[in-house]
Amino acid sequence: MIIVTGGAGFIGSNLVHELNNQGHDNILVVDDLSDGRKFENIAAATIADYMDVDEFRSWFNADRDLFAKIERVYHLGACSTTTEWNGRMMLDLNYAYARDLIRYCVKRAIPIVYASSAAIYGGSSAFAEHTTNEKPINVYAYSKLLLDSYVRRLLPTTTSQIIGLRYFNVYGPRERHKGSMASVAYHFNQQLLSSDTVRLFDGSGGFAAGEQCRDFIYVDDAVHTTLWFDGNQQVSGIFNCGSGRAESFNQLAAAVLQWHGRGTIEYIPFPDDLLAAYQSFTEADLGALRAAGCQLEYRSVSDGVHRYLDWLNA
Repeated sequence: MIIVTGGAGFIGSNLVHELNNQGHDNILVVDDLSDGRKFENIAAATIADYMDVDEFRSWFNADRDLFAKIERVYHLGACSTTTEWNGRMMLDLNYAYARDLIRYCVKRAIPIVYASSAAIYGGSSAFAEHTTNEKPINVYAYSKLLLDSYVRRLLPTTTSQIIGLRYFNVYGPRERHKGSMASVAYHFNQQLLSSDTVRLFDGSGGFAAGEQCRDFIYVDDAVHTTLWFDGNQQVSGIFNCGSGRAESFNQLAAAVLQWHGRGTIEYIPFPDDLLAAYQSFTEADLGALRAAGCQLEYRSVSDGVHRYLDWLNA
């Protein structure tokens, strides 16, 4: 049995589909379908069972062996709303839930990969997995850092594989349910369809209008990186999961316009309330990932956006 928490969500559902492509169908999907629209992400997938997140937490917190053999766990379930300031809820879902699941897996020597976040680097200009670069600027990022810090303390005492992946700006199929938290690639496509105009922020942080940069990684590349660790169970630790390439919002917008063959870019005033909590530049340092042996190559924004819009506008 392979367990995928958040399996009806964005990265999780793409992971489930790729597991199917690789011949795996004995999969337990764990999620919260209060937003029932997420069912669309896994409707075409083949899974063995579905479990609500509350039932799942009750099960492993009771230290029960529900399945004869759990091959591995991908813990991608979390609150990913970076603008959420309910710290009690955020720490329960993103820290306590994951911490207790990791303890369960370590006790039974079950390999686990969990979703961390590049948001941990919030106030930093360096993006290697070092404590000196970890400067969260919201409670979401802090919840992820708290978990990474717990794992760092745990790693020297266990031989069981634990992987924390700091996902950068992931975009691609099956993210529509995320609403305002969906990628800018998704929103640019929707803006162009509705108005023939893509809207970008004016300059900020020393960058000209639209020249703010992000490390954008296509979801298939993020999934393949996540699955790479299954064949390399001697590796444990916390790793960046990005393309290793900073590209501007202008470049991403241009890729959207090129795919559609029409449209214009409009620059809008930068919101005052975002100035103190906005990253104008991110770029994953892939040194640790490469040193661990992962040599996967990642799509450029131009390639990834074209692939995504082929799917999104089919």
